[in-house]
Amino acid sequence: MTQPAGAVAIVTGASRGIGFAIAQRLVAQGGKVCITGRDAAALETAVKDLGGADVAMGVPGKGDDAEHRAAVVDAVRERFGPVTTLVNNIGINPAYGPLSSLDLGAARKMVDVNVLGTIGWVQEALRGGLADGGAIVTISSVSGVRPAPGIAFYGVTKAALIHLTQELAVELAPAVRVNAVAPAVVKTRFATALYEGREAEVAATYPLGRLGEPDDVAGAVAFLCGPDAAWITGQTLVIDGGVTLTGAVR
Repeated sequence: MTQPAGAVAIVTGASRGIGFAIAQRLVAQGGKVCITGRDAAALETAVKDLGGADVAMGVPGKGDDAEHRAAVVDAVRERFGPVTTLVNNIGINPAYGPLSSLDLGAARKMVDVNVLGTIGWVQEALRGGLADGGAIVTISSVSGVRPAPGIAFYGVTKAALIHLTQELAVELAPAVRVNAVAPAVVKTRFATALYEGREAEVAATYPLGRLGEPDDVAGAVAFLCGPDAAWITGQTLVIDGGVTLTGAVR
């Protein structure tokens, strides 16, 4: 099955950064998008930048809130029609340091948002019409592929998303394709602590000599959502400038 033209997409966590770049790419390819996030003002600005109400809408809320997820899907169906595409970009990392001193409350919150929230979005998208020709892409991380000191439990949740992608790919085939991407450090507000004040030093550990940009991820996600990836499911595409070949993931 291939995704129909004129995708109706939900992109979570998309008021800025990687999520916004993905939404831009999907709109540029003729799709209509609903973006989510916690900042209502930022979403309003992002919708305008995407081209306005004819092609985009924003619904503020928290990704681990079941009522919010249901409201998003209902709003999309009313405005644009059945959901054809879901991009899971929600993710938090409130803990930094070794696992031996991990705050378990923060860990539970990460599981609730990063893992259970993602499952909840999939369930709602299926209720919202995601069916034959549909596509799901989840944003994992290279920290889910290999150890990442300092952000270890974040990596644990991202590794869970990689396995979740495989399980869903089997469960939802042949109607819906399910894939993931695993970026290294991308220059966004979320990742600032990983490179701020030492970008050149961090970039020097990457064989391609630079950190990622949101568009680097957006292009790969758009490909996985589209018809050129019609025979790809259950895969995780690492987008890392080569750093997992030679350097530490952080």
